Amino acid sequence: MSKKKRILMILFFVVWIAVFLIGALLLQGKYTKHESIQESMRDAVLHETNQISLFGIRDVNPALISGFTVTGILLLLALVIRIFVIPRFKMMPGKFQMLIEEWVGFFDRLAKSNSPHRNGFLGMYLFAAGSYIFVGTCFELFGVQAVTTEGNSIALPAPLADINGAIMMGCLSYLVILSGGIAGNGLKGVGKTLKDFSLPISMSFRLFGALLSGALVTELVYYYITLSFALPVVVGVLFTLLHALIQTYVLTMLTSVFYGEVCE
Repeated sequence: MSKKKRILMILFFVVWIAVFLIGALLLQGKYTKHESIQESMRDAVLHETNQISLFGIRDVNPALISGFTVTGILLLLALVIRIFVIPRFKMMPGKFQMLIEEWVGFFDRLAKSNSPHRNGFLGMYLFAAGSYIFVGTCFELFGVQAVTTEGNSIALPAPLADINGAIMMGCLSYLVILSGGIAGNGLKGVGKTLKDFSLPISMSFRLFGALLSGALVTELVYYYITLSFALPVVVGVLFTLLHALIQTYVLTMLTSVFYGEVCE
């Protein structure tokens, strides 16, 4: 990069920061807060107030609607890729084909390296779980709007930012590990799996805590007017992408390692 371009870039960032600081000072005291920061964070965890009607049957947490939406998106995307993309795969792959092959290959290699004796079903589960965690975590970046039962508009959160979704993912992974133990060693495999009875709890709360921390930090930044100009965009995107990558790797890695141990 030339010296002139570096100077222009620095000047751009200085002007950018100055504009937002001036905006924060001008708007100071000219806005109203409908709820305290404690109430905002409590609702982000418990979802007691901002609930959504599920087809008029009952009120549910927004994360459940997010879960249904993400599942539908993944199923539709899988159908489109299977019908229109995979039949056109070539020996010399293009960029999209390389992306798909690398994504599938990553989880396949993870399953084979940690469970060399039995990894067919494990590879498929790691691919499905990893895709759901990654896409579900990135889903909140799009700010899909929904109307609550109180008539307010909210952005749908990540499905696993709800403790219920995280617990179900942890329990499902534990059942997959248990199935590997039964398939590999019968009752002996059951005993190996049940001795790690705290595993679903640890996986669930690790996943929930990591995703929720990003939501709370972003909520905290949004709450204060002096920080709410452009900074939430940077914070939200960085936290979301970082958590999506890390939690996808962590949960699939733990599942494959324990699966390999109980079925060997």
